[in-house]
Amino acid sequence: MIDASLNVTQSAVPGTPEANDRDLALDFAKGVLIVLVIVGHLIQYILYRGEGFWDSPCFKWIYMFHMPLFMAISGYLSCRALLRKSLTQSVGDRATQLLLPMLFWYALLEIAKVAVLPGAPDATGEILLFLNDVAGAYWFIWAAFVCFLLVKILSIFDRCSPWILFVSVVLVVLAPLTLSIFPLIKYTYPFFCLGFSVAQSRNWWASITRPYRLLWIVTLSIVALVCFLAWRKDTYVYNNLALVQDMQSAKNVLLMFFGSAAASALMIEFFLQCWRFGRSNPVVRFIAVEIGQGTLVLYLIQGTVFRLMDSMQYAEPSDLTTKLAEAGLLGGAIVLVSLMVRRTVRDIPCLSQFILGTSSRALAGQAARKQS
Repeated sequence: MIDASLNVTQSAVPGTPEANDRDLALDFAKGVLIVLVIVGHLIQYILYRGEGFWDSPCFKWIYMFHMPLFMAISGYLSCRALLRKSLTQSVGDRATQLLLPMLFWYALLEIAKVAVLPGAPDATGEILLFLNDVAGAYWFIWAAFVCFLLVKILSIFDRCSPWILFVSVVLVVLAPLTLSIFPLIKYTYPFFCLGFSVAQSRNWWASITRPYRLLWIVTLSIVALVCFLAWRKDTYVYNNLALVQDMQSAKNVLLMFFGSAAASALMIEFFLQCWRFGRSNPVVRFIAVEIGQGTLVLYLIQGTVFRLMDSMQYAEPSDLTTKLAEAGLLGGAIVLVSLMVRRTVRDIPCLSQFILGTSSRALAGQAARKQS
């Protein structure tokens, strides 16, 4: 559960979760989450090269909460743009922030495939393959944009009341869409709406969680553990496609949503407590400021790398030690490259917007806060 009593800044606009200054606690949570995204892909692509990763306890735990919680934080932080900006301005700003850098890194992906892979198809011959790349490699970007767009359209009516949000969640989840990334949108949309709802009613959420915090944590821990033990290959949205066809598929989908909700609520509480007690630690602050505030470019770079690996044939290490070493080197290289790219282009107005999805003015504000 997002701690609704947590103020973004001392100068935050009352009633909104956003202000000119960032909430470093949420940046820390985002930083840890994007690292877990990379770890999950390293488990899949390096430690396991077949189907075995579905049963990995580490992979299972990460995938129970990392993207749902990421989407909930996105909904929470989007509250101000959703409620204060016009439809055209808010959607235009969000498209510029998310889709422009995605197209840049997608172009690099296709250039790399043509340069590295012999006989790689061209755009005229395999247009469906290229569309699959841009959707599959960066599905979270599309999901975040679609979730934002849906809630913005709903917010036109009565500032998006909880009942309207709830009805929209039910309709989206039950929609029988299995094409491309639609199941992933169905999976993450409820969490975006939950984060947005918490941002709208922080005082109410605080009133029902603060007096019973210990009870909430114990209950969430039990529910998350039970769901973890019951979680199977068909519980992942990639396999069940969030589609209810019979009793068994209904159980899988319900387990997926309840398990993800419990694990996400438990982990955000854990991340916020880690920040509360460790915010003076240089490593913790580095995760919040350098990694947490650059999650978009990190996500795009790791998506590009792993999509390229998906198209390549390479020798599989035979022993676990070598696999762990390769995973560590690749993960470290992805983080290092993203940090270098961000520091190189963040002060160049056009490039910072096109590559990072962040205006130079916003980055200048971040730099000023780090110095203060």
